[in-house]
Amino acid sequence: MLLWSYFSVVLTDPGTVPPNWRPSIDEERGEVDPLNASDFSGLPANPSNERIRYCRKCNQLKPPRCHHCSVCGRCVLKMDHHCVWVVNCVGALNYKYFLLFLFYTFLETSLVTLSLLPHFIAFFSDGEIPGTPGTLATTFLAFVLNLAFALSVLGFLIMHISLVSANTTTIEAYEKKTTPKWRYDLGRRKNFEQVFGADKRYWFIPAYSEEDLRRMPALQGLEYPSKPDLDSQEF
Repeated sequence: MLLWSYFSVVLTDPGTVPPNWRPSIDEERGEVDPLNASDFSGLPANPSNERIRYCRKCNQLKPPRCHHCSVCGRCVLKMDHHCVWVVNCVGALNYKYFLLFLFYTFLETSLVTLSLLPHFIAFFSDGEIPGTPGTLATTFLAFVLNLAFALSVLGFLIMHISLVSANTTTIEAYEKKTTPKWRYDLGRRKNFEQVFGADKRYWFIPAYSEEDLRRMPALQGLEYPSKPDLDSQEF
């Protein structure tokens, strides 16, 4: 499962803005980066939609929650961050796979740490320890490194679980520090389903059911349900 999750996040495109994408009226409402009417004469003329999001590097409109990655040189749907460990951006289409990769990495390193724990404890006992000095040193270092790595991955995993519970990303959490309420926060269960899907059988594997892909637009990265009373919130 660890390798499956890893290769899924590495090989899966995080989400690319479709060519000539245009927002619907609802998607335009409350976004940032105001444009002059002359910039996009093809957009619907509606006084209630004065603000839309536009990437001046890609020269194209940006869907909600989309950000430009300076490393990839393109806009990524619901971009969370660019991860050097997977040599890929983490976005709408591979965020679940990234979280599962963290989860199974933590499990693997924890199991290795637990298996080495008796040998580590033996270092501090009064009895004779079997093995050469080189073997003992290797075992000691392996335990310390695995423990440190497991704890660091656990901290990273907890951080991302908190982001999922609020239906936000690393970039959004940084940019909305002063925002009292978040328009995409639908409650913890629905927020979780926006990333992992509603089918529980697929929660722990890097895949989605066809039913979830068909009926949950958020999994495609272009449309996201939001609170009706916060639809006009700017971000």
